[in-house]
Amino acid sequence: MTADIQQVAQLLQASLDPRQSRDAEVALRQAERQPKFSITLLQVVASDSHPQTTRLASALFFKNFVRRNWTDAEGAHKLPQDEVGLIKQQLVGLMITVPPTIQAQLGDAVSVIADSDFWERWDTLVDDLVSRLSQDDPIVNNGVLQVAHSIFRRWRPLFRSDALFTEINHVLSKFSKPFLILLQNIDTAISDKQHDATSLKQWTRTLGLSMQLFYDLSCQDLPPDFEENLSAITGLLQKYIIYDNPILHTDDDAESGPLESLKADIFEALVLYVQKYGDAFDPLLQPFISSSWNLLTTIGAETRYDLLVSRALQFLTSVASNRQHAESFNNEAVLGDVVEKVIIPNLTLRDADVELFEDDPIEFIRRDLEGADSDTRRRATTDFLRTLMQHFEPLITTVVSRYINHFLAEYAKDGKSNWKAKDTAVYLFTAIAAKGAATSSQGVTNTNSFVNIVEFFQSNEAADLTSDEIEPLLKVDAIKFLYIFRSQMSRPIWQSAFPLLVKHLGASNHVVYTYAAIAIERILSLTNAAGQTMIAQEDVVPLAKELLQQLFKLITRDSAPEKIQENEFLMRCVMRVLLTIRDKVRVISDMVLKNFVAITMVIRHNPSNPRFYYYHFEGIGALIRFAAPADPETFESVLYNPFGDILRSGVEEFMPYVFQLFAALLEANPSGALPDTYKGLLGPLLTPTLWEQRGNIPALVRLLSSIVPRGTDEILKNNQIEPILGIFQLLIASKVNDVHGFDLLEIILSSFQTSALQNYYTQIVSLMLTRLSNSKTESFTLRFIRFYYFVAAHDKKGLGADFFINITDQVQQNVFTPIYTQIIIPDTQKLTRPVDRKTAVIALTKTLSDSNSFVDRYGKRGWALTCEALLKLLVNPPLPSQTSDDVIPDADVEDIGFGVGYTPLSTCRRPVRDPFPEVQDVKGWVGSYLKGADERHAGRVGRFVQDRLTPEGKEALMAVM
Repeated sequence: MTADIQQVAQLLQASLDPRQSRDAEVALRQAERQPKFSITLLQVVASDSHPQTTRLASALFFKNFVRRNWTDAEGAHKLPQDEVGLIKQQLVGLMITVPPTIQAQLGDAVSVIADSDFWERWDTLVDDLVSRLSQDDPIVNNGVLQVAHSIFRRWRPLFRSDALFTEINHVLSKFSKPFLILLQNIDTAISDKQHDATSLKQWTRTLGLSMQLFYDLSCQDLPPDFEENLSAITGLLQKYIIYDNPILHTDDDAESGPLESLKADIFEALVLYVQKYGDAFDPLLQPFISSSWNLLTTIGAETRYDLLVSRALQFLTSVASNRQHAESFNNEAVLGDVVEKVIIPNLTLRDADVELFEDDPIEFIRRDLEGADSDTRRRATTDFLRTLMQHFEPLITTVVSRYINHFLAEYAKDGKSNWKAKDTAVYLFTAIAAKGAATSSQGVTNTNSFVNIVEFFQSNEAADLTSDEIEPLLKVDAIKFLYIFRSQMSRPIWQSAFPLLVKHLGASNHVVYTYAAIAIERILSLTNAAGQTMIAQEDVVPLAKELLQQLFKLITRDSAPEKIQENEFLMRCVMRVLLTIRDKVRVISDMVLKNFVAITMVIRHNPSNPRFYYYHFEGIGALIRFAAPADPETFESVLYNPFGDILRSGVEEFMPYVFQLFAALLEANPSGALPDTYKGLLGPLLTPTLWEQRGNIPALVRLLSSIVPRGTDEILKNNQIEPILGIFQLLIASKVNDVHGFDLLEIILSSFQTSALQNYYTQIVSLMLTRLSNSKTESFTLRFIRFYYFVAAHDKKGLGADFFINITDQVQQNVFTPIYTQIIIPDTQKLTRPVDRKTAVIALTKTLSDSNSFVDRYGKRGWALTCEALLKLLVNPPLPSQTSDDVIPDADVEDIGFGVGYTPLSTCRRPVRDPFPEVQDVKGWVGSYLKGADERHAGRVGRFVQDRLTPEGKEALMAVM
């Protein structure tokens, strides 16, 4: 039975109402299991009888449906083939007819489909697009170009490969010539329609989309058709860089109009051509340099020009990166002109910036943070100035320093009226003082040797941290200066500045207290060259209670879920304070836990900021890690209900975090038996639907890996071994999840008596051998080798090499010989983790010492191969890991894929456990064990050394013994 269109439309409309949204979303997720649900969504999108909001909600749900359901982990379609075909047939035509906002959502869905299907499983698409291009209908063309851009933009970040270029060549062979004809048609239409406002705006948008597509088609290599026609193409681009028509002007000072957007798209393409295709493009470059300079020196300060100005500056930055082109700036007068006419106007605070500071502080911070503001005037200007500095550092420093001193003098005359002059001076100084990219952990590490950063701070910025009489923006400048140049400041400066930053958390201004939190968080993780933290733990502990209370107060000042989550910088600071004070949090753990639970209970209703809730759960993980071992029962009782509510309500965004935190909670209470709460969890954890969500799998394995060793009796009593092994079977069949299958299996084998698993060993090994035979990957092979050594090393549990050989004989007689000689032995040296290499050494040693199969069945060659593999491992014997289990790595924002599937919590990671901690001197243990085996077996090892090894092998092994 297919989904009812009207009912689906009503649910989509209800999903837009916060009072009904959760129930509506649950109902939609149930409805999506009905046949051709995706087609029903597209029918809602296509229907003019539904409100625009409902159609947009349907497009959004369709996009997410496609993300969840298009392919499985192996790339096979999850939907029936007839539904796949219908989606492809309808999607292109639909995108051409819907409004741009809906078009964008459908375009994302097209991109997801193209990731798996284009071009080999969707080889008609390009022909379909070309056939729809129109000479006289810009709306149709805009739809076609939007579809094309949705697919071809995927190429931009990809590394070169044969498969990628096969796909690009497939597209260019069909699309590049029609595209060039389209450009000519657009140019003609714009000329013909220059007095027709409606048509002109539509054709201008068509040209803008064409420029985005021009970039897509050129991003990996210069298309031959473009190279042949480059002069004509660049002539067209130059025409529209300087093009103007009052009809295209806009009265909105904040939003870019069609003309500004078009020119920005052209400059983006020009940057690509300067950077990648200089040989072909350099002879055509000069007119663009002149026109970009004219544009930058005449354009207004209105916000609507921001993107265009930043793209034009990015173009000049690319030009200036070439020393030959940069030489035209190598003159003090010219540089003075550049600074006065381009740099200062685009660095100076505008009224619009001050309004943003006051009205939308979070957006101001995101734009202002180092590296987060790539399309702002200030960032683009700074990049241009720093690029010129790469060539002319002393000259630039001299010229800019004159302006810095001028603006500081203006501020000194009248600080109240001329406060913006100081802001400009600070920004100019920062622009020339920092060299290269700032790092997330250290800030700016490479600086201009012609300026003194500490002296500038002490003379101009330090007082602003203590003054209550200055503009809030200047206080932000002082905090940001510390943040940017944090690794340049000495420990005494930090010891003076840190309490001031803590005090600024109490500021009334949103940006001031948020920047204080940002600076505190980074400073607490900052270390000097000797590895010492700049702020010692003992300096933070006395302030911790007040600091955390204030942070929680700021986070919860507005009770709406989306407002609580708005400011991830505050929650990141909470996390960092907990990681700094570690077990000293125990005296205030009740207060911290109460706040975490209260926030969890609110934001579960509307998870809206993945960064915030990642730091939130990482903070809970830190609290569990450092405080729960002292009072595990309290933590379990307080956290069980909110975590249980999340699981019962199916809050998908939070579930992988909750599974990890449940594991950490259990491990914080090592009292022996499995607590009753976890006994109740075990059944639901084995529900197949939970394992269908890809992001749940690593977290579920993490939790099961904590429950199984403590719950063996419970699992046996409830006959749950088979369901758990069924999960292993599901995971081991997947190239994406097989590593988690091995993790789970090793826990099972470590936890249960061999007799409890007796009926399953043959099937377990059979599944592995099937994968090795049919769809082997290098990662699977290495995990299989690791698994073999795990079994072979644990002879005291009734396992061992002979046990494994016996199991493989039950799968197929003598199949172990090719596996051992062609897979295990050749790739043993590829094991990289010390604990895996150590396990391999122990397994090989026990095989040489005690395996009857290697005495009777595999003779001289098998024993010699085994000995050779052991000796190779002992050339660099694995040492015990020097990393303490309680060292928590600093997780930088840039390294984490927030909100996409599974995000691991550093505070909850499973420690690497050494299965043989009693063996510390590995080489000494090998010699001792072999000597003991020689005595146990009446000199057998010694005889084999003499009979089965080469002279070199004998010498090496005897050295070990």
